[in-house]
Amino acid sequence: MVKRILLPVFLLLIQLAALHPAQASELSVEPDRTQLYEGEVLTLTVRGSMEIDLNLSNLFNFDLSDLPSPDIEKVEPDFEILARNQRYSVQTVNGDMTGEITWTYQLAPTRTGKLTIPELTFKDATSEPVEIDVVTGTAPSQEAGARDSFIELSADKAEVYVQEQLVLTIQLFFSGNLIRGELSEPEHPDAIIESLGKQREFTRYRDGVRYRVVERRYAIFPQQPGQLSLAPIHFEGQARDANGQLKFLRDQQQLYDVPVKPVPDAYPADQPWLPARSLALAEDGLPPAGELNAGANLTRKITLHADGLPAEALPPLPQETPAAIRSYPESPLRNTETTVDGLRSTLQQEAALVPVQAGDVVLPAIRIPWWNTETDQLEQAILPERRYTITGNSAIAAAPVPDNSAPETPPATTPATADDQPPADSTGSFWLWLSLVLGLLWLATLVLWWLSRKPSGGALSSEPLEDDTEKHAYEQLIRAVKNGSADTTGQLLHWARLRFPEQRFATVSDVVRFGDDPELAGHLEQLQAQLFSQHQQAVSNEARQGLGKALERLRKRKAQSEDSRYGLPPLNPISR
Repeated sequence: MVKRILLPVFLLLIQLAALHPAQASELSVEPDRTQLYEGEVLTLTVRGSMEIDLNLSNLFNFDLSDLPSPDIEKVEPDFEILARNQRYSVQTVNGDMTGEITWTYQLAPTRTGKLTIPELTFKDATSEPVEIDVVTGTAPSQEAGARDSFIELSADKAEVYVQEQLVLTIQLFFSGNLIRGELSEPEHPDAIIESLGKQREFTRYRDGVRYRVVERRYAIFPQQPGQLSLAPIHFEGQARDANGQLKFLRDQQQLYDVPVKPVPDAYPADQPWLPARSLALAEDGLPPAGELNAGANLTRKITLHADGLPAEALPPLPQETPAAIRSYPESPLRNTETTVDGLRSTLQQEAALVPVQAGDVVLPAIRIPWWNTETDQLEQAILPERRYTITGNSAIAAAPVPDNSAPETPPATTPATADDQPPADSTGSFWLWLSLVLGLLWLATLVLWWLSRKPSGGALSSEPLEDDTEKHAYEQLIRAVKNGSADTTGQLLHWARLRFPEQRFATVSDVVRFGDDPELAGHLEQLQAQLFSQHQQAVSNEARQGLGKALERLRKRKAQSEDSRYGLPPLNPISR
């Protein structure tokens, strides 16, 4: 028992002695190597020795946080300090007690070239400066297949048109058990960037080495012609090897510059610019031709499908119908899906059609020009015209056609007979029932909408947790909204993932559906429509202000569960 008590007291005395009367005698700096390649981590060992004078007066005021250390911060900004560690040892020489402190630092160079670790000071001792040579590329003895971690970037195209989709694939290879990892996302002020779903995780062999791979894909839509230069993709992490040793993983790669071509001269100047892999029109609900009964209630559904464009970029569908057919269109439905090959979107327009006048009618053809990025040619999506014959009694009286060849004279008034009156079933009765049905449908929609907005009984009353990272992301988002920036959607997705981590948003559409705010969806759609127009317009003040207010409401939305408000989703879920 006495030995167990004396040992920790003795250790405290030694550490305490290092705090007060000790005098430093020397300081040495030893890097594990003087030449390294970009992406590698340097281990720097600093040793300082001190004479120890034991003093019991401050034994119970000992604080480890007060222990001295060299001014290692002087290595910045040429090096980034990834980790630091320290240990102590004591030895007796000729009756004098000497303490040695060893600091170990993991340093990552921030650039290539001749870098210098400046002289460091500890108490009254100063080290000698050390020169480190950081070269580009990969070490000849350590090819990419043998590295602990590395990034590979690829794109599906070597060049694109303005507002055309470019699919970027990021693959992170790493070995060992990943403890911590941070992989940056692509950013560009003049591009709209959408994440293509959740990351994929799998294993792959490279040069005989088995790696775990994290793959992420992004759809990038450059908004300005010229050169698209994306910032480098960075990775920093820690892993344990098979022996349990902790390793620091670090790498960065940059995609090649992608030429961005302007809208080709062959494209119609009065039409919205639509660069896509495919674009097609489809129709449902009406017979291709034949007879229609006057007063019949028909539904026409037109769908525009596009590969390589978001739904916000699709133009409104034409609604022209002949006078003999009444049209009651509903609000268009837009939807964007993410696939491994990019965005796939649809625009659906549904309308109720009621033939009201007997005779031959023609529903005009619908033509939408678009640019085929696969064949690099102008094409058209076409719905052919449809011809019908409306039979039966007219649902409305035909309007008289004025005779311009003779002067106008007031018509003679004659008493109406029973034969001259329009049938009750074809006028008032029809419109009465139609109005009643539409009114009931509208009332049911209103009730369902009101019920969907009521908070659930199990919802917590506490507000989502705010931290500096989420606050900073929100400030960047609001700044992008005020500037009408093309990066607004990317900032929105980034902030929403921090604000509501339990939702695991994959696209901006997921955020809009979660927000359940028609104004948010409308203003965001207006913003993207203006950004995707052929002749790019400045975003209106009304759209920017409305979007800002909608984001304020979304930020105040209550959390759905207490446990989901803590922690971000890990980079490597399969290791959980």
